[in-house]
This record gives sequence, structure tokens and C-alpha cells, in this order.
Amino acid sequence: MSVPRPLLVIACLALVPLLVAWQKFSASTPPGSTVSVQRGDIESSVSALGTLQPRRYVDVGAQASGQIRTLHVEVGDEVREGQLLVEIDPAPQQARVDAGRYSIETLQAELAEQRAQHALAEQQYRRQQRLAASGATREEDVQAAHAQLRSAQARIDRYQAQIRQARATLRSDEAELGYTRIYAPMTGTVVALNAREGQTLNAQQQTPLILRIAKLSPMTVWAQVSEADIGRVRPGMPAYFSTLSGEGRRWEATVRQILPIPPKPLEQMSQGGGSPLGTTGGGRVVLYTVLLDVDNDDHALMAEMTAQVFFVADRARDVLTVPLAALQPAGQGRHVARVVAANGEVATREVRTGLSDRMAVQVLSGLREGERLLIGAPDAADG
Repeated sequence: MSVPRPLLVIACLALVPLLVAWQKFSASTPPGSTVSVQRGDIESSVSALGTLQPRRYVDVGAQASGQIRTLHVEVGDEVREGQLLVEIDPAPQQARVDAGRYSIETLQAELAEQRAQHALAEQQYRRQQRLAASGATREEDVQAAHAQLRSAQARIDRYQAQIRQARATLRSDEAELGYTRIYAPMTGTVVALNAREGQTLNAQQQTPLILRIAKLSPMTVWAQVSEADIGRVRPGMPAYFSTLSGEGRRWEATVRQILPIPPKPLEQMSQGGGSPLGTTGGGRVVLYTVLLDVDNDDHALMAEMTAQVFFVADRARDVLTVPLAALQPAGQGRHVARVVAANGEVATREVRTGLSDRMAVQVLSGLREGERLLIGAPDAADG
């Protein structure tokens, strides 16, 4: 199964700092050579790669169908909330609004006619009631006049309902007419433009996206952390990162959130051994997304930039350190070192260690500053 290209690039780039450091260290310390116990700073961290995205953005779409008549912005323009962005040809919507208004006027005229008919029917009914009181009319004529009055009232009610319905339709048509002028929902920068003047939009099936507005500060780093390291990362943890275009600049940040569901896992490459990011039992690399926010007032950070991220688990300043290659595991978390005396004799000594940055380790006890340690296999050293 092939690996998706973007994830493969991230996996390869994550190895670069470790490989470079290891090559330098290996070149300067061949087997059988010695290194000294020195003081320095050490940092226990988790490294990952990520991409930068604006934290706040909005996709601006069209709720009205029609041809784009005018685009008032370009990519990179700064816009303010309420600023006119796009104008869509309003002719179809305006026609529906005009037709709705004419329909209401017609219904109102018919309603006025029915009210006049109702007034006449009411007069006839009252006349029949007076005649019936003096015995000058039949009961059937009174009932017929009453029925005419009720029928006139029903027609009035029907026309009033039709007018209310027509007004509701008119409000909808007027709203759609308003949608032909699209305004900025927030202040920010136009970072994407997906339409052009003259393009026809169809908002019947789904909302067409026209442009994206984003605030370029703060930015969010979407870092991908392997399953093997995600347990060491927690919200609120300090972190820092650099970019390829940052010229050595380091941005400080804090972990805001760890997304609980990983994206689609990266399948392990079957050629040349294991994956650089660690694999699960099923042969897959599982990456979890960690979000970090950083201020970007000078706009030095841009969307889609690649960031090399370091999550700082712990730091130690001015402590004794030795390369990891100078220690040998002795079981149960213990380590031993072969100390070279001034006369050349080699003695094995147990060492208690602390923080590690995968290349060097903090010495808590067992060694003194300046002592020389032998690097290499025991057989090679003894021989």
C-alpha cells in the first residue's frame, strides 16, 4: 500500500535533525575513543512536525444564485467587518420581489371588494331579521341572508390569509435580494479567492464558497505527534518551534488542545525497516494532532508553513551530562560507565541518570566533571 505523499514528507523531515546530530556525533567519536563528563543544559522534549493555520477564519459563500457582477477584493486585501465584498446580478431576485409586491396589491384590492360584499350581506341580513320580527318574510329568506353574510366573511378570511402568505414570500424574496450583496462577516485578510467576475453561482444545491477571510494573528500550529510520544504531551505544556523561512528564529507557544481522534494513519513502509515515527502492532503509524497557538503580530508566519515543533517535558540547567553512547544498560533502569583513569586503567562504575534528550543524558550521581569515559563495545575497548 502506498504512503500519502504529504505524510511521507512529514515523516522524512522529522528524522533530519536526529540524523544530522547522530552523524556529527559518530564522526567525532569512533568506537574505542573517550568523551569527558561536562556541564551543560539538557532538555527532555518530544519533537514533531506540523503546519501553520490561522486560528480564526470564515469561508464566505453565496446564498443567492446568479452571475457575479463585481468582486471588490483580491487575495491579500485587508477588509473590515461590514465591508462590501461581492455583488451578484440582482435582476432575477428583484423581479421576484416586484412580482410579490404586485401580488399583494392585487389581493388587497380583492379583499376590499369582499369587505364591500360583506357590508352589503350584513345589511340584507339585518333587514331580513326586521321583516321576520313583523312576520313579513319567510324563515328561509332569513337563513339565506345569514348564509350570504357568513360566506362573505369566509372570503375575507381567505384573502387575509393569502395576503399574509404573500407577505411572508415577499420577505423571503427581499432577503434573497439582499444576499446578492455580500459583506465581510469579520475583520481580517482575504487569504483565498475561489470565484471570478462573470462566474455563475448556483446556491440551490449547496452554498458556493467565494472567498476566505482569516485573522493572521494568532496562528495555530497543527502538530502531528506519534502514538509513542503522545503520552508525554499534555495541555498547557510549553513548546517552541521554528520554520524553514524563520532564519533561526524560535517561536514560543503553549499546547492548547490534543485532539482525541487521529487522522487517517500513515501506513508503514515495508522497505528498509521500520517507520521513523514508530508503528502500531498493525504496522501503521498513528499520529495525533496537537494544537498550539502563537501570536503573529508581525505576520512573519504564514498559512501552510511547515513547523519543527518541540514539546518541552522538562529542562535542567548547568548539570553534568554525558553522551548516551558512553553508558551501558545494566538492567532495571540502571546504567554503568567505563571510566578511564589517568594511568589508562578502565573501571566500571554505576551511574544514576536523569533527563535525556536522546543524544545526551543528565548524570545525577556516579561521575564527576572532567572524568573520561570510554565509548565503544567492551570487547573492543578491552582488546
